Amino acid sequence: MSIIADRLSDLVLPVLSDLGLDLYDLDYTGSNLRVLVDRPGGVDLDALTRATRAISDALDDADVIATAYTLEVSSPGIERVLRTPAHFASAIGQVVKITTRAGVEGERRVEGRLSASDATTCTVTSDAGEQRTLALADVQRAKTVFVDPASPKPGKGSKPGKGSKPGKDPKPAKGAKPAKGTTTPQRTPKASAATASDDPSPTQSEGTP
Repeated sequence: MSIIADRLSDLVLPVLSDLGLDLYDLDYTGSNLRVLVDRPGGVDLDALTRATRAISDALDDADVIATAYTLEVSSPGIERVLRTPAHFASAIGQVVKITTRAGVEGERRVEGRLSASDATTCTVTSDAGEQRTLALADVQRAKTVFVDPASPKPGKGSKPGKGSKPGKDPKPAKGAKPAKGTTTPQRTPKASAATASDDPSPTQSEGTP
């Protein structure tokens, strides 16, 4: 982190703590300040809105950023960017994709399950059981990969029964009519509430010096 990013983190941490939130990551690039917040069980839109207002007020009072800026507060999402040793430590046991820096020995793209991590290195185990240990300093990009446990593996899906042909619906019996006074029920899909942990649109506010 840069010096100003460190100052921003020191400012934002207690603000989020008062709201019962954790600071997952903070990135200040150009005129954009992006703050990723989290808590056990995930964060919802109301929590993001309250965090945005509180952080914006704290920034205005402290006057840390001297120029106009855009504040974006969001959750890390399902697939999380891994940048710090703490990020890697929290992702142990998950599937990850890593791209190493140019010039690092071996394949630049590494994918597998993160099996170990410490302050300076991480170890990825492939599906074949092969392990590769990387220095965190050699990692250019890294993120977790969402794996749907309900998804069947290729080649192990259910097969249609014998004699059935895809694309053809059974024909109704001739002469069959619905009984008088009855109607065919129609199902209305239920609305589902999105949460910030499912990576909703981040909240933003414009800051002025």
